[in-house]
Amino acid sequence: MSPYAPTPMRACLLTPPHPAFDVLAPGAAPVAVDDGPDVVLVAGDPAAAPVEVLADVTAAVERGAVLVCLGVPEGEGWAAITGVHPGEVVPGGEVFATVAARTAATARITGEFPVAGTFRWLEPVADVATLLTSSIRFAHRPALVQRRLGAGRVVTCGFGPDAVVHGSSGNGELVRVLRRLVEGAAAADRADLGVGVVGYGPYGGMGSLHGTAAADTDGLALVSVVDPADERRKAAEDEFPGVTTHEALDSMLDDDAVDIVVVATPPNSHADLALACLRAGKHVAVEKPLCITTDEADLLLRTAAEGDRMLTVHQNRRWDADFRALRRAVDAGLLGEVFNVETFVGGFEHPCRAWHSELSISGGAIYDWGSHHLDWILLLLGGEPATVTTTRHKRVWHDITNDDQVRVRLAWADGREAEFLQSDIAGVRRPKLYVQGTEGTIAGHYRPVVTETVEHVHGYRRHESHHAEAPVELTLARYEQGYGLTQTTLPPLPAEPWPFHRNLADHLHLGEALEVDPADVRRVIGVLEAAQRSGDEGGRTIDLEPAG
Repeated sequence: MSPYAPTPMRACLLTPPHPAFDVLAPGAAPVAVDDGPDVVLVAGDPAAAPVEVLADVTAAVERGAVLVCLGVPEGEGWAAITGVHPGEVVPGGEVFATVAARTAATARITGEFPVAGTFRWLEPVADVATLLTSSIRFAHRPALVQRRLGAGRVVTCGFGPDAVVHGSSGNGELVRVLRRLVEGAAAADRADLGVGVVGYGPYGGMGSLHGTAAADTDGLALVSVVDPADERRKAAEDEFPGVTTHEALDSMLDDDAVDIVVVATPPNSHADLALACLRAGKHVAVEKPLCITTDEADLLLRTAAEGDRMLTVHQNRRWDADFRALRRAVDAGLLGEVFNVETFVGGFEHPCRAWHSELSISGGAIYDWGSHHLDWILLLLGGEPATVTTTRHKRVWHDITNDDQVRVRLAWADGREAEFLQSDIAGVRRPKLYVQGTEGTIAGHYRPVVTETVEHVHGYRRHESHHAEAPVELTLARYEQGYGLTQTTLPPLPAEPWPFHRNLADHLHLGEALEVDPADVRRVIGVLEAAQRSGDEGGRTIDLEPAG
């Protein structure tokens, strides 16, 4: 699936078991230090390690192992191995890590990010490469260094093992760098992967988005665009000077400079175009929905696997700031066991007259926002629903073929439930997100996003953006025994720059896991297909068969 794939590791743990080991070397087989480990992990300070142990560690590294120290071991024996002495301890809290050198290990890592946990800066006493620093009292101190020792490497981190298991987003960046070093991903700098976009679309559309994302993401480069419309190819050439444009897909598939194809056409063409790209040996990312039917999804997944090609879907709403805040709260157990999820999008206004509102092209109203909201629901509740029931209305907007309102109800075998409602005839909006758990409830309400200006000639101007584009603030209400309900406001998490495209590059350059696994999206297609069928059959409840 990618040019680089980490191999299973054998790890020696020089300190008592710690959750950090499972984070950095999941599934590694434990071995003794003198039994040829691939990785030697040290958490904190292994006090007074015997000379024989230090000799065994040195020998293991010189043979090719990677030694990773979380925290700085003290003593001259360890300094001879790590190339650093421990500096001053910074009391627990939050400090910022700054990327000091761009290598494969720090590629696409945020330039500066906060890290919570114990920190002790490093004082080099040998030739080491500094990858991260931390600004302490207006001086940048080494925070993560690496050195060669024989055929192996020694990685020393000033942040202790508690930072590796902390759940904050900045700590996730630290873990990403450490795992790359553990897995040996820093060994290669690779050329940019060429991105081709099929279906450039109008100015400011998805073609422009993917082109800009590729240009802004290290390791990717927009090299080719396919669109049958002359004016759209011209727009691509104007926005991205030097890009090659094509009127038809076949000529782009013959271009060896194109490694990844992004299919950004209307949904009814996704399956055929993605299949052609996979069969031509290209990695493929498809705009949501992946396709219309599970038969199409199964064929795409099978073709990608047989050709050892990447297949993923641009489920970009997974990174919406409010949904990320919701998942963080759920993962932290703030709601207890989640048993009901309800989502809504819509209002009372005329639907667009573009292909999004045409049943034969879009697949139906459910396939539009439903591709995102049902993906959210499945991520939050896990597993597969047992039944799907859809009710729908066609009462007001008769110039388009999609339904005015669709309501999809999901039920799990254990009693958990969910509902997605999309409506163009809802004069009062329901909450965007409403999630119940055994210990609390979260709700998030849409808010208008209005820009007002007074212009010299035209006077007052008012523009209201689409309600679904702005993240919502979440209210968490928790029940505390003996006290009652408490309420907390959860703001949206900070936005990440092009997270989907960053993951594409990380996957294909470094072998990191895809954030959007096509097998997960196949579940979404199964629910969408069943929901459309239920609506076609007058709201009959459809029993879902588990994916094979």
